[in-house]
Amino acid sequence: MPETPDFQGVALNCIRGERMVFAGLSFAMSAGDILVLSGPNGSGKSSLLRVMAGLLRPASGQIQRRGDDIREDPDDHSANLHYVGHRDAIKPALSVAENIGFWAGLRDCADAVDAAMAAFNLTPLADVPGRLLSSGQRRRANLARLALAPGGLWLLDEPSVGLDAASTTLLETVIASHRAMGGMTVLSTHTPLNLGETQTLALDDFTAHPVFDEGDLA
Repeated sequence: MPETPDFQGVALNCIRGERMVFAGLSFAMSAGDILVLSGPNGSGKSSLLRVMAGLLRPASGQIQRRGDDIREDPDDHSANLHYVGHRDAIKPALSVAENIGFWAGLRDCADAVDAAMAAFNLTPLADVPGRLLSSGQRRRANLARLALAPGGLWLLDEPSVGLDAASTTLLETVIASHRAMGGMTVLSTHTPLNLGETQTLALDDFTAHPVFDEGDLA
């Protein structure tokens, strides 16, 4: 009997604005896998990541964790993933340390704040308010939540946007550490990343018609 994938999509159809974004899409991942979503703007990369996160319901098909539909226990699915979208969820009035501490509180891992800041070279910015951060610094602060608590699944929408070469290397290192612990990562990116062996899912292979996917613009 074939082994059940740790994370998979089965015959997914997604409709946005009464248009079919993608149809008949399936994938399967096991511990340590990295899946890179490719395709032009409008092919549905952002929509698929939201479907994977349980934030968007597919028109048909299932997202499964270890063979179970995530809709059967959405709280468990949410507790075991990190989703980082296009927009940086940084509160402008809070310092970098306070922003990361907020996320740590949600994951019950307050003791990991210092290590998370160090992972993305944010320690010198610990007391700087979010409103004073550059776009690259905001992005690093947003990504730091990945280092707070492992989470079995990372869903990353253009995570390297706004990062310089040094910060991109930090991101690659954090993803590699996540993989080494058996974590899975799905990401969309227009920037080549040094991630080692990866799978690729070409979204334009499943696009029924040219569509506009607002999340793919950033």
